[in-house]
Amino acid sequence: MSGRRQQTEIFVRGVGGEMPVVPVDPRRLEEAARQQMTPEAFAYVAGGAGLEATVAANRAAFARHQIVPRVLRDVSQRDLSVTFLGQTYPTPLLLAPIGVLEVAHPDADRAVAEAAASRGVPMVFSSQASVPMEACAAAMERVQPGAPRFFQLYWSTDERVVQSFVGRAEACGCSALVLTLDTTLLGWRPRDLDLAYLPFLRGKGIAQYTSDPAFREALAEPLDAPAVRPRLRPSTVRTLLAQRRNAPDGTLATGRRAVQRFVQTYSRPSLTWDDLETLRGMTRLPILLKGILHPDDAREAVRRGMDGVVVSNHGGRQVDGAVGALDALPGVVEAAGGRVPVLFDSGIRTGSDVFKALALGATAVCVGRPYAYGLALAGRRGVEAVLDYLLADFDLTLGLSGHARADAVPRAALRSA
Repeated sequence: MSGRRQQTEIFVRGVGGEMPVVPVDPRRLEEAARQQMTPEAFAYVAGGAGLEATVAANRAAFARHQIVPRVLRDVSQRDLSVTFLGQTYPTPLLLAPIGVLEVAHPDADRAVAEAAASRGVPMVFSSQASVPMEACAAAMERVQPGAPRFFQLYWSTDERVVQSFVGRAEACGCSALVLTLDTTLLGWRPRDLDLAYLPFLRGKGIAQYTSDPAFREALAEPLDAPAVRPRLRPSTVRTLLAQRRNAPDGTLATGRRAVQRFVQTYSRPSLTWDDLETLRGMTRLPILLKGILHPDDAREAVRRGMDGVVVSNHGGRQVDGAVGALDALPGVVEAAGGRVPVLFDSGIRTGSDVFKALALGATAVCVGRPYAYGLALAGRRGVEAVLDYLLADFDLTLGLSGHARADAVPRAALRSA
C-alpha cells in the first residue's frame, strides 16, 4: 500500500468517526502501551541498561542527520523493495526478535507472525519466544504461504540445544540464522531490578526451550551437570526432530525444573570467533551476526565467512553508555565493503529513521519496540497498523525527498546537523 493511499484512508475513516487502530505518533503509541501493560511488562519491554544513556544515544544519533530533499524528480512510482541473501523482499523492514511477548498480549508471537506474513515483512523468531517457532511458522503459512522468516539464536551452554534449535529453524522454513552476540550476559537493567521482575524465572519467554526435544531430554540430567556438552550425532538430531514433529501440538515441558535448566544453560559467555565454525558445520543456512558495532568485528565476520551483519546495541538494553547504533553504522558498512549485507537495528521509530539508515548504507532495517506496543494495544491488528504507518511514512519520506527506490538512497541525501 502506498504511503499516500494509507494516509488518505486514515483521513477518510476519520470523517466517519473512525480513529486509527493504534496511535500513529510513536510517542503516543508508547504511552498508550504503558497505560495498557502491567508495570512489570512495560518495564521489561521499554527499559534499557543502566541510566538508559544508550537508549537516548540511539535516538540522538538520528537527530544528528538531516534529510536534504531534492525537487523536480519523477517520484510518482516508488519501489520499496530490497534484495539481500539472494531474496527480494517487498520492503526494507524486518521485525526484530523480541522475547517474552506474552507480557504484551496473550497471542504473543503468533499474532506477530500473522501480522508479518500479512504484510510480507520477514519476522525474526526469538530464541526467547512465548510461542514455539513451529507454531509461528504454521501461522505465517496460513496467512501467506512462503512468508519469509528468520531465526535468532542465543548460544546456550548446551550445544545439543543449539544444534536442535538450528535443525528446527531449518525444518520450519527459516531462510537465515541471526546469531545474537551482545547478550552472552544479561545487562544491568534497573527498571526490572526495581520491580524484582525477570520473566524467565516465572516460566515466561522460554517456549523454544520447553518445546525442544533436546532440552526436554536434558531435564532428566542433574542440574549440576557439565555446562558445555558435546554436539549430537546427525542421526540423533533427526530422531529428536521426528519426535518433535510427532508430538501433540504445543507439547511443552513446564515447571520449576524447566526454569532451573533454562537458567543454568542460558547463555554462553565463553563464546569466541572460533565457535562460528561449529555453527557453520551445523547448517547450510546463511548466518548473520547481530550486535556488531566495531568495524574490526565486521571485518572479522567477513573473514570468517559469515553471510551478513546486523548493526545493533540491543536497543540500548545491554551496555549503558555504548555508542548509538546509527553512529556505528557507517564504519561497519565501510568495513564490510559491500561483501555482505549490513542490516540495522536499534532506535527505529519513524519512516525518516528508515530513510536515514538506508542512506548511511544499511541494506534493510529491523523494527522492535513499536510493534510490541502495537501488539499490547490491539494484538495482530495493532502490529499490522504499526507496520502500515511506518511503511507509509517511509514511502512518503522517500518520495518527498526526491527518491524513488529504497535500495538506492544515496549518502548525499543526508547532511550532518
